[in-house]
Amino acid sequence: YSFVIFAVMKWIFALISSASLLFALSGLSSCKKNKGMSNGNLEFSVDTLVFDTIFTTIGSTTQQFKIYNNDKKELKIDEVELMGGSSSPFRMNLDGLMGTSFSNIDIPAEDSLFCFVEVTLQVNGQLLPMVVEDSIRFRTNGKDQYVKLAVWGQDMHYHYSNFKAEIYDTNEGIWENDKPHLVYGAAIVDSAKTLTIPEGTQIYMHKTSILYNYKGTMNFEGTQANKITIQGDRLESFYDDVAGQYYGVYYHLARPSTMEHVVIKNATSGVHVYSKDAAFSGTTLTMKKVEIKNPSSYGIFLFDGPKVDVENTLVYHSGIHALLVLKGAEFTFTHCNFMGYGAGDPTTPAVGIRNYFVDQFGTLTIASVPSGNFNNCVIDGYGDEQLVFDTLPGATLNFDFNKSVIKATASSHSMFTTSIFNQPVYFIAPYQGNFKFSNTASALSNSADAAFLTSDNKDIEDNLRSNPTDIGVYEIP
Repeated sequence: YSFVIFAVMKWIFALISSASLLFALSGLSSCKKNKGMSNGNLEFSVDTLVFDTIFTTIGSTTQQFKIYNNDKKELKIDEVELMGGSSSPFRMNLDGLMGTSFSNIDIPAEDSLFCFVEVTLQVNGQLLPMVVEDSIRFRTNGKDQYVKLAVWGQDMHYHYSNFKAEIYDTNEGIWENDKPHLVYGAAIVDSAKTLTIPEGTQIYMHKTSILYNYKGTMNFEGTQANKITIQGDRLESFYDDVAGQYYGVYYHLARPSTMEHVVIKNATSGVHVYSKDAAFSGTTLTMKKVEIKNPSSYGIFLFDGPKVDVENTLVYHSGIHALLVLKGAEFTFTHCNFMGYGAGDPTTPAVGIRNYFVDQFGTLTIASVPSGNFNNCVIDGYGDEQLVFDTLPGATLNFDFNKSVIKATASSHSMFTTSIFNQPVYFIAPYQGNFKFSNTASALSNSADAAFLTSDNKDIEDNLRSNPTDIGVYEIP
């Protein structure tokens, strides 16, 4: 199977644009020196340089602080020393020079220097986060001054695959949730194997990494109280809203799988389902109460005929489409929100459906959509056209939009008989990701069709739905 995996991964990673972070080494220009040397001391932009939680073996981003000479005379720093020396997990760069100790550093009058610091922690064998500290000593005119360094570190379960080297981290059984899981390259569920990911599991993905189900079963069993979270492995606040940090969750020719109470953020494609195992006629993937936010490309990507059943799922802030169906699929979405409020082109629709595909050799394949249902769903976003079809004849196309609120040019087609077009929804703060509504005049309020409810008659937060119930993922009391 390794040849198949390698071919597919080569195609996937061709879609991903990766960028390298440079360790900037720079100093400030000198000013004109005054005669004589200062007897003063240094000042610093911080007294403690604190790093956000990082994972062991995964280095941090670069932090920096400034060293000031506020006197009107030149000031000599006699000694600078990283107190942990060569055994310190911290690395220091002073005015463009790497090292653990320096001497006779001059700072011109009323000038300053930059000091850059990075850190990499080793495995500590602990379940709880640890605090690691060090300091940098500055000796000037016989006086020692210190800038403290502090970082919170966390051990994790580690999953590594290298497709070029044919190293495959295949998984089955149950992942422990006692500490985070970090995926470097890929974590693979191989053919005919089953992996269960229990409630509360925290999964961190290194850049371009992927959770990859190849002809197996992958079940995410989160709960409202203990959701499963999938995100990038950079925990610095700068990365909170950086899309495309890893690929996503990928089902390739998969056997029936489930996903419940999962949060997926900052992926490239949050959930990508590529066809299904032909030996199974049932649903390839069942998703319930899933939140997919800020993918750089697609929230849910269905390709080449998979069958999915999705309830109470919220997809928003996508770079391209919240939902893309390409080369056909069979699907039912019930009480789902596909939101086009993303960072990409505002004219790109939230939902795009195409029943054909042209491969790299120019071969055209036209595929069917035997059943494509949107029940009590919301399709909304920036632009006026949030639902777009691009279909060719020659295959079965059956769509139904049952009591769904849609922002698009109104259509009299029979598939839209009960749809609600271009009516105000009154989301509280869609640009901030709040898709609840407080105005009872909302087109979503008490407007759902009771014939198309979710399997447990609850919303995405496990609130029991009233009668009549609201359209979309939220039931507003």
